[in-house]
Amino acid sequence: MIDEFAKGYLHDALRSARRSLLATLDGLSEFDARRPLTGTGTNVLGLLKHLSITEARYLGEVVGRPLRSVSLPRFEDPGYHNRDHLWVRPEETRADIVAAYQRAGRHADETIDALPIDAPGLVPWWPRPQVMLFNVLVHVLIETSRHAGHADILREQSDGAFGSPPAPPADPEDWARHRARVEQAARLAGGLD
Repeated sequence: MIDEFAKGYLHDALRSARRSLLATLDGLSEFDARRPLTGTGTNVLGLLKHLSITEARYLGEVVGRPLRSVSLPRFEDPGYHNRDHLWVRPEETRADIVAAYQRAGRHADETIDALPIDAPGLVPWWPRPQVMLFNVLVHVLIETSRHAGHADILREQSDGAFGSPPAPPADPEDWARHRARVEQAARLAGGLD
């Protein structure tokens, strides 16, 4: 009984994290969805692309249920760089990236529903490569939640909207005062004032 409870609980949390991530795109311009907002080029649509591959690999291939319609990049591919899958090329449409994420998510959902939580899997690049569905479900949930948080911050940097779904700040002056308080606290704690 606890196995089914745990699987359902983790699966619900993954669905929630996916919705949060997708919501960061609501109302975001095409440019802002793609533009790099960190020194490493991180952008909202690129995170979605990356997580499409993550779900297809871990909640598909790793547990013996590959998503047939997708060719996944391989670590051993010549010239492979993980960063190449964290941005969206001009010819790739937003609709294509969202559809790929949703397709990978549906396949992952089917996998989670079809397999017991202790179904075996293999992740050759992990220190302990013999895994169970439980291990990869937790991994994908952590990855998705982590990147949903990144997307929230990127969204706020883009247009000031925040939350899920993103909403514009109700009182920009109040937020400016709050930010000034946070800055002052940091300066005092850091011995700068």
